[in-house]
Amino acid sequence: MMHFKPTLGMSFMVLLFSFILLHAGITDFKTIKAAHQAYESEDYNKSSKFYKELQNEDAEKYYNLANAYYKAGRLEQAEKAYKKAKGEGVEELQRLHNLGNTYFKQNKFDYAIKAYEEALKYGQDEDTRFNLELAKQQNKKKQQKKKEKKNKDKNDKKKSNNKNDKNKKDNNKNDKKKQDKKEKNKKNENKKNEKKKDDNKKDENKKDGNKKENEKKQNKQSKDKSDSKKGNNQPQKAKMDRKKEMTEKELRKLMKKMGSGKMPTLMYQAGKDKKDKRNQDVNPW
Repeated sequence: MMHFKPTLGMSFMVLLFSFILLHAGITDFKTIKAAHQAYESEDYNKSSKFYKELQNEDAEKYYNLANAYYKAGRLEQAEKAYKKAKGEGVEELQRLHNLGNTYFKQNKFDYAIKAYEEALKYGQDEDTRFNLELAKQQNKKKQQKKKEKKNKDKNDKKKSNNKNDKNKKDNNKNDKKKQDKKEKNKKNENKKNEKKKDDNKKDENKKDGNKKENEKKQNKQSKDKSDSKKGNNQPQKAKMDRKKEMTEKELRKLMKKMGSGKMPTLMYQAGKDKKDKRNQDVNPW
């Protein structure tokens, strides 16, 4: 346990009262008495309030105020008051000892060590040396914890980075899989489209082939029909050719007779039946 050295014992109070009688008025005397009584009854906040109200700004005021702050747990205020308590009426060993304790309570072990070492320059004190060794041990533990925390943070950061790298690799791997799948799907889609195009082309070629075949059949049928018609017209043509040939012969004969001065006449009687009419195809002679 850390040792504390307050200077509010009876022997100190006798000296303090003597000092007050010489340097302070009756009001300060009453305030100091009230502050001491509050301190003894462990009402440290009340005690610090009374000490703070004192008009004089000497080292003893700040030393007693610092002790009250320390006991009340108001360590930052105690630290400031102990620093102002250097001067006449306050033993430097005790001031530095209590300042070291204040640092110690705030886990400022490096500052506590300096305060204890500085206190021992003013005299060898068993409690101060004990607190010094204790502060060194705690400081060593603190530094060790700090180092361990630093290493832990470093390892955690490394793990985090490794995890991030792993996640990044996994993400890249997944992205590659997705990309490969996408490309594969695209290739399959292209194959389907090509197959569809080929099928469509085959269907079109088949349709064209059927169309040509139908046209060929139709042309053949038309030709056959034409040939058949042509074959049917040949006897009639031959008959007409023969008729034409006979007409030409008759015309030559007629011309020959006309040349000889003989002219045939063709007479029709009125009232005759149509049966008696000559056929125009019959010769007039």
